[in-house]
Formats: sequence, structure tokens, C-alpha cells
Amino acid sequence: MRRGGAFRPPPPSPVRALTSPLGFAATVLAIIVGFLALDQFASLSQQVAIGAATWVALLLACAPLCGEGRARVAIVVVVATTAEVLGSIVIGAYEYRLSNLPAFVPPGHGLVYLAGLQISQSDLVRRHARTFLRVTIAIVAAWGLAGLALLGRPDLLGAACGVLLIYVLMRGRAPTLYAGVFYMVAFLELYGTAIGAWTWVEVVPGTVVPAGNPPSGIAGAYVLFDIAAIAFAPRLLAVLAAVRRRWRPRLAT
Repeated sequence: MRRGGAFRPPPPSPVRALTSPLGFAATVLAIIVGFLALDQFASLSQQVAIGAATWVALLLACAPLCGEGRARVAIVVVVATTAEVLGSIVIGAYEYRLSNLPAFVPPGHGLVYLAGLQISQSDLVRRHARTFLRVTIAIVAAWGLAGLALLGRPDLLGAACGVLLIYVLMRGRAPTLYAGVFYMVAFLELYGTAIGAWTWVEVVPGTVVPAGNPPSGIAGAYVLFDIAAIAFAPRLLAVLAAVRRRWRPRLAT
């Protein structure tokens, strides 16, 4: 409609807003809030159902991705799940509510990675990438220092992870991706520990390293999953292509 010699743009589509980079990240946050809230009262079998729903959400999110994008998500899920088994079940640095590895955790890592990626690809972050990184580094540093002295129990683990995170934010190949993942993980950890979905122990078992609940810079560990995905996705695709070439003549006979 023309008014005063100018066109009024149509209102934004709800579907388009939902599938925008920041809209996608907000959707993942809503899934996290909703599924963790349900998990508070879930039995083991109900937890499996929440996990199945999370897998569906991840598969839908991966549908528009290219082959390398899907390979990166797969690597994040595998590496992160392995780290979860080691950190929670083997080492016992933290414990989930039912003392298991909930079924929603592996696909949840994939969603967190994709949400961080979408944040990094948003117009806002692309236009102000340097400011975005500087603010993120300041938040990581402030949280780490507060964890050492002000948050009730010393958090050396969080400070160490925070130093790692600051390093990759300054020198890594995809710093805005790592920053986007930091914000997703920070929310996830603060919310999850607040409602008792999992709890970090005061001292990492087998060490003298104290930890916060949650550790302040724990997103630094998550970033390692993303680094692995970026590094190994092309190699994974190359291996799969070689396997297909090798088996295609046999299947054709």
C-alpha cells in the first residue's frame, strides 16, 4: 500500500522469522527449556521419549544442510557423546539426575552446535563481528575471575576452560562460531544446573581441581567438539566417498 509516496513493507512472516539465524537459535533455546523442564519429572522410559523427540528436532534441522554440514554435526555428536561418557559416567565430574546419560544429550549437542553456527551467521554478528568477539571475551574473563573468588566455591576448572576459550576466540579458525556456542552453552549450563538436571562435583575426582556448578568457562570444552568437526568433516566425507566407490561395482554385479 502506498502512503505519502512510500511503500509500507509487509509484516514479517512468522515462519521466516522462525527459520532466520537468530530465530533458529531461539527455537533451540525453547527446545532446551521445554525438554529439560519435562525431564525434571520424567522416568527413564519417558526420558527416552524426550530423547527421541530431540533426535527428530536435530534431523529436521540437518535436512537443509550440505553433506559437509551434516558430517560436522555427526562428528560433534560422536565426540561430544564420548566426552559425556568420560566426564559424567567414568570420571564423575558431574552427574545427571538419574545417574545415567540421558537420551536427549547426544542430539542436544548437535542442536547446540547448529544454534551457535546460526548465531555466527546472523546479519547482526556479521556486521559487528569484532565487537561481538570483544564482548564475549570480556564476559568469559569476568565470569572466570568471579568464579575464582566471588561465586561461593573456587572454580579453577572453569577458569582453565575460560583461558582455552579466550585463546580460540582470539586465534581460532571460526571465532564467531565459538562465541555463538559459548552463549548457548552458558544458558544451557546455568539453566540445567539451576533446575537440578545435572550437578557438578566440587572437586574433579582424582584431582585437586575445584569446579563451580557450573564451571564458568566450560564452553571451552564444547568448542573442542566444534574444532574437531571443522577439521575432520572433509576427511569423513572423503572416506565415505572412497567406500562408495569401492562397493559400487560389487553391488552392481
